[in-house]
Amino acid sequence: MNDQSKSCSTPFDAEPAATRSLVPVWIIVLTLVLLFLGAVYFDHHSGWFNVNVYQPYASADELDAYQPKSGAGAALARGKVVYDQVCGLCHGNEGLGKPNQAPPLAGSEWVNTKGFERLAHIPLSGLNGLLTVEGKDWNLSMVPMGAALSDADLANVLTYIRESWGNKAGPVTADDVKSVRAALGARPQPLNAEQLKALAE
Repeated sequence: MNDQSKSCSTPFDAEPAATRSLVPVWIIVLTLVLLFLGAVYFDHHSGWFNVNVYQPYASADELDAYQPKSGAGAALARGKVVYDQVCGLCHGNEGLGKPNQAPPLAGSEWVNTKGFERLAHIPLSGLNGLLTVEGKDWNLSMVPMGAALSDADLANVLTYIRESWGNKAGPVTADDVKSVRAALGARPQPLNAEQLKALAE
């Protein structure tokens, strides 16, 4: 009986033995492929080492030009864009004018005024005849370059002119331009210096 009890208890008393099992090769290969594809995806979507992220701008001015603007900054940024396209060819991108072509706007007594009306009349009506700017006479003819611009764009240009290159005049709004445009009517005539001086600043 003792022998029988020993033989019955042997299977239950045996210690479990650890066996080694190998990971299937296909699981290793699949893991490596997934890691590779994840790295490729991350590289394409993270911006790492992308020249457009780390070296996109040649200067601080260029960087500033791409920064989002709002409020007064947006008006000045838009004014510069339109000025460079419409006015800069003659008056220069730095507002210094061009000999025998157009007078300077930087430091001009026609720009640095308390009011906006006199300056707003110039791009809306155009100019004709002798005009003195900073003690120098300019005999010129200017077509109404601002007549085709929207009230907002012309206001932004005038604001940019009045607040750039050392000029210290105040901003101009779209409503300001609208009021001048309404006063001029549908067919404004080019003004001369005496007519400009007769206008309120």
